[in-house]
Amino acid sequence: MSEKTVSTQKLISLEDVCKYFKVSGGNLKAVDHINLDVFQGETLGLVGESGCGKSTLGRVAMGIYAPTKGKITYKGEKVNLKRASDRFKYSKKVQIIFQDPYASLDPRMTVSSIIEEGMIIHKMYDVAKRQERVYELLELVGLNREHANRFPHEFSGGQRQRIGIARALAIEPEFIVCDEPISALDVSIQSQIINLLHDLQKDLNLTFLFIAHDLNIVKYISDRIAVMYLGNVVELASSDELYKNTLHPYSKALLSAVPIPDPDKEAQKNRMVISGDVPSPINTPKGCNFAGRCPQACNICHEAKPELREIFPNHFCACHLVNA
Repeated sequence: MSEKTVSTQKLISLEDVCKYFKVSGGNLKAVDHINLDVFQGETLGLVGESGCGKSTLGRVAMGIYAPTKGKITYKGEKVNLKRASDRFKYSKKVQIIFQDPYASLDPRMTVSSIIEEGMIIHKMYDVAKRQERVYELLELVGLNREHANRFPHEFSGGQRQRIGIARALAIEPEFIVCDEPISALDVSIQSQIINLLHDLQKDLNLTFLFIAHDLNIVKYISDRIAVMYLGNVVELASSDELYKNTLHPYSKALLSAVPIPDPDKEAQKNRMVISGDVPSPINTPKGCNFAGRCPQACNICHEAKPELREIFPNHFCACHLVNA
């Protein structure tokens, strides 16, 4: 992936954001006191194992869920997602590409209606201009105008995801949450979608939050990467820095599990094995959430929750045992 210049302007900021869900037994802490900035024009990768809160954080960032606590700002202005007018205005600026291209498209609607729906809701253009815009978007994502009057079941998974991308672009957003957009696709199609997203970002000056569990893909597309564990961001750095100088024990374990194409190097690799189970997100530990599974944990890890600190320039880590 070629280098690009990323603005230092904050597009979206999450300040002490929490998202809790009431369940029997208490509150499920899907997102717990997260502070995170997304800069104009960048791709921020978000990784972690299933259930760590990645998708919930993405939905909070784009306004599907209002945060239980904390504040979201967009270009420096606070967004009140509990107010309908703010939520509607914000939805014009942010969109999402869903994981499952089979479940995310209404089977009863034509492709044209699916892409046009957002434009109608936001009162964009007249009928003729909307139809022309649908054709433009189809061609932009690698389809053609003949596809406009067909239904989702007539397309392959990769084509459906292209339709989902066209839908997300229809109202000209600035920020797009990509929620594992390639995980349900064949490997042969994944690179096509990744390259499409990269080209669209460059041409349209888009900002992405790219959620995934495939660390090779995240490294390829992301400018910075945030690692999540049980509702918390435990490490944040540029893509290259995170892979060259991994600091957090959990991040090290994730990276050690990534297979190396060379069988000899794979056999010699020092794999870090995590034992134990992930703690309950309802009754989280008193100290570090990872302490019960960390081979390096000591007394302070079980007693006090570590803060996300800047260890090296622009490289943040939440671990008591990591220092510059």
